[in-house]
Amino acid sequence: METFRKYIKADVQSVEPQPDWGIKVLDVGHYIHPAGKSYPDAQHPEDYFFEWNKGRVLKEYQLVYIAAGKGIFEAKGIGQVEVQPGTLFFLYPGTWHRFKPDLDSGWTEYWVGFEGHYANHLMNQACFNPEKPLLQMGFNAEFINIFIQLIDTIKFGGLGSNQLAACLTIQLLGLVYASALLKNQSNNRKTQLINNIKYSIHENLNSDISPEELAANHNVSYAWFRKAFKEITGQSPGQYQLNLKIQKACRMLSETDLSISEIAYQNGFVSEYYFSRIFKNKMFKSPSNYRKEILPKATR
Repeated sequence: METFRKYIKADVQSVEPQPDWGIKVLDVGHYIHPAGKSYPDAQHPEDYFFEWNKGRVLKEYQLVYIAAGKGIFEAKGIGQVEVQPGTLFFLYPGTWHRFKPDLDSGWTEYWVGFEGHYANHLMNQACFNPEKPLLQMGFNAEFINIFIQLIDTIKFGGLGSNQLAACLTIQLLGLVYASALLKNQSNNRKTQLINNIKYSIHENLNSDISPEELAANHNVSYAWFRKAFKEITGQSPGQYQLNLKIQKACRMLSETDLSISEIAYQNGFVSEYYFSRIFKNKMFKSPSNYRKEILPKATR
């Protein structure tokens, strides 16, 4: 596909009035920025050109899709984020931003700029968040095909091209919206599954059930389970389980007269010696010293 870009603002006055579809396409393009070249290139119109050290603020929405290559993106309140192939990001009106391809790789970009009352309505949906403007779309054939249709519509013009461009932009946003919802649902399913496993850990604190067994009991691989668990809780499954056991042991030391050996056994430790060593490593004192220090406080 040949590269193409058009900025329509300069042509608006020469176009006869058109029905208001709620979205007006202002610019659209497909460009392959070569490696080793500064970005943006000199063909960018003055209203859209920016220097990296200054960044840019637009008056419109833009949807930008990076089909190949890599680079970085940054916006107000968002640090620099690495952009990989298949990344889509939104630019919001009045929001400072900057982005550029990696000098060693360049990138291939598709974009469409738009405005309008229906555009405002769509971009105010929950899945479109200025604080999270990036989405990993990956390769989506339908998405690319609609983008190509949009570019061809603007490129060749003709009767009804403005309305068709608006419809195609709405279709693009619909696909992005669906992709974002699926991602959220996937994250919700992941969170629910990890919460179920956390419940299983709580229910089995007095046993020596392993994280591998927990994963198998919930029909997921241990590698996936460990990664997802740490992503959601900030701890590995083993550390989470161990910390709960130590917390329970602390309560038992302060609230019961059970021996240290019995407490170790009821918390699934293989021996009193192993329990004491782990306890001291976590609490910086032995179980017996912990009990001595905590009991006078408990009886006050």
